[in-house]
Amino acid sequence: MGIEKIIEEIDAFVWGPVTLMLLVGTGVYLTVATKFLPWRNVGYALKSVISKKARETKRGKGDISAFSSLMTASAATIGTGNIIGVATAMYAGGPGALVWMWVSALFGLTTKFSECMLAIKYRIVNEKGEMSGGPMYTMERGFKNQKLGKILAILFAVFTTFASFGIGNMTQANSISGVMNTAFALPEVYTGIVLTALIFIIVIGGIKSISRVSDVMVPVMAILYIIMGLLVIILNIKGLPAGLYQIFVMAVNPKAIGGGVLGAITVSVMNSIRYGVARGCFSNEAGLGSAAITAASATSEDAVEQGYIFMMDTFFDTIIICTITGLVIASSGVLGSLGADGLPLKGVALITAAFETVLGDIGKYVVSIGIGLFAFSTIIGWEYHGEKAVEYLFQGTRPVLIYRILYSLIVYIGCVQALDVIWNISDIMNALMAIPNLICLLVMSKEIIQEVNRFQKIIDQSK
Repeated sequence: MGIEKIIEEIDAFVWGPVTLMLLVGTGVYLTVATKFLPWRNVGYALKSVISKKARETKRGKGDISAFSSLMTASAATIGTGNIIGVATAMYAGGPGALVWMWVSALFGLTTKFSECMLAIKYRIVNEKGEMSGGPMYTMERGFKNQKLGKILAILFAVFTTFASFGIGNMTQANSISGVMNTAFALPEVYTGIVLTALIFIIVIGGIKSISRVSDVMVPVMAILYIIMGLLVIILNIKGLPAGLYQIFVMAVNPKAIGGGVLGAITVSVMNSIRYGVARGCFSNEAGLGSAAITAASATSEDAVEQGYIFMMDTFFDTIIICTITGLVIASSGVLGSLGADGLPLKGVALITAAFETVLGDIGKYVVSIGIGLFAFSTIIGWEYHGEKAVEYLFQGTRPVLIYRILYSLIVYIGCVQALDVIWNISDIMNALMAIPNLICLLVMSKEIIQEVNRFQKIIDQSK
């Protein structure tokens, strides 16, 4: 067995049932243990996100506003998984996979809330006077068993650093150069040069520079994609009832629809659950701990309040944007169709065909631009995750500066080379991030419950 095959097998294992059960199971446990308060406070969280208070930087401690921090985290979270990931899940797991993406996201709300709340509570001020936080600091400072906490913290930081170069950088850059070449015939080398320069200009200025770009880019790209998606859904409205029927029925009983066969796709309930949960977790990153690193940069007077604000990252990512992609595919009726090569449409080809049903050739450009913007935002958002992991491991400002330069240069490599082995290795690192983070959440679950109950009294008094 070759090295590539071995890495593929490891990748399949770490993203297999055990990890997915741990991801969702932790969310289920914390949701029940907190008496569903994160769900019950979604309205409060949404109001907090759009409030004037969320944009203030003079209250509490922090580097950037709560809103800017959320947009920076969303920049990393909202990526190609919202487009290609959903299309892949619905091809491999059938339309019912969308339901299981929603399920993973609902329980992911509590997971995201918990990891971000703890990150703010245990953050520190570094030598530059900036906030540093995330699961590694939570583990080191929050565990009673300090030795175990330190070991898990180092593991998390190492996995995060490697994941930032792969999942956060090269694979995204490769997606951008690919769509630019396909849609606009732009050579990968030119895309690589321009993209490398842009990323360097943005990330060299640190969190404040990244947040300024994210503040504008994330809302604009998300709103534009939602508008174009809704347009396709509305123009395909006649196909929406049948699409919704397939989504809900095939999530629990595929045999009820033609023996579980949809065109060229044969699915089962287990496949639907597997791909729906996997792609949901991959898209919104709830449980991985990555968003908690950015959450620690926010100005905040109360860690629980900020946890609720950051919880909406998962809501926006999966419940809204992934749903738009799923309904575009379901209403268009292209799922299960064959391409010109006689093979079933999947991935980019599937979502492109769905947009083209009403937009024609324009649909190709909508998908290409959407993937390009989503991937670009992921690159800049993940740089901050990686640099904070490097800062934790090596201390000081020089390692961070070296990381920023190296991160920018690696963008070019991602643009001009298809590195399947690197993709799989970084995917493994991405999954391994979740293990120490989820252990941390379970170990500190009592503290999470206490904090939720404490702040609930404040919410009740404000009503």
